Amino acid sequence: MEAMWPFRNLGLKLLSVGLAVLLWLVIAGEETVERGLRVPLELLQFPQSLELVGDAPTQVDVRLRGAPRRLGSISASDVVAALDLRGAVPGRRLYQLTPEQVRVPFGVEVTQVTPATIAIVFERSVARTVSVSPTVEGTPAQGYYIGSIVSDPPRVEIVGPESSVRYIDEAVTETISVESADEPITRTVALGLLDPAIRLKASQRAVVSVEILPVRRTRRLSNQAVELRGLSDGLKALAVPSTVEVELQESDDGADARGLDTVTLFVDLTGLGAGEYTMNIETDSPPESGSAQIDPPALVVHVSRVDD
Repeated sequence: MEAMWPFRNLGLKLLSVGLAVLLWLVIAGEETVERGLRVPLELLQFPQSLELVGDAPTQVDVRLRGAPRRLGSISASDVVAALDLRGAVPGRRLYQLTPEQVRVPFGVEVTQVTPATIAIVFERSVARTVSVSPTVEGTPAQGYYIGSIVSDPPRVEIVGPESSVRYIDEAVTETISVESADEPITRTVALGLLDPAIRLKASQRAVVSVEILPVRRTRRLSNQAVELRGLSDGLKALAVPSTVEVELQESDDGADARGLDTVTLFVDLTGLGAGEYTMNIETDSPPESGSAQIDPPALVVHVSRVDD
């Protein structure tokens, strides 16, 4: 067997050692720096049965460490912090956010995350069906008044945190102008909700028809009672004020109703529990009695238990 000779290919061996030493010197001599960056916060595995209450943080601050040329090429879109919400339950929950939960490019180290603790409040997600209340503004042409206002669909389903959904009674439409109108108006408009925490179960639009009728006669009725409908068993209700004034604008078609001294006014309390609510007044008066302008248009209803 031929003996191993340590100096065989000595030149190649020395070249390899030299290159290795040179590479080590380059890496070891490169300065390490830190950089702060605000990055997006992702919420993963969000339970479908829960809703966020309030605003959860959408960004966090991180400190990154690495070579200057490496850190200089990084943008906020290259770094993402992530919270796993799997198993969340209703209530206020605290989540720890550590450097290990931040995804960064190779060769970059996360040294700090601020805030280190994230507080999130969850509520049960519920759905409810509410009426559509068309929003109409403006005054028709002289000698005309607004008759019936009809929305298609008349009701929509809303979704959101339980504590907010229970107080929502209506969805509203994009504003429809009847300024100087002397004929019926039909518009396809967007639907929405005044509470940003609530959303429509399905994105919808509504077709709203506004009747514009010629004025033939105006009558004002005082001390008109407002019925409280749909109150659940075991509850009582008090409306303030208990009576309102109504101005009737009648067309020729209302000739048979001009002897009418009252109109049917009501608020719908279906599904409401104990509490205080501001409710719009509605009317079931037949179309032939003309348009009813109610003053005030809404009242405050105090709902309580019978034994309170």
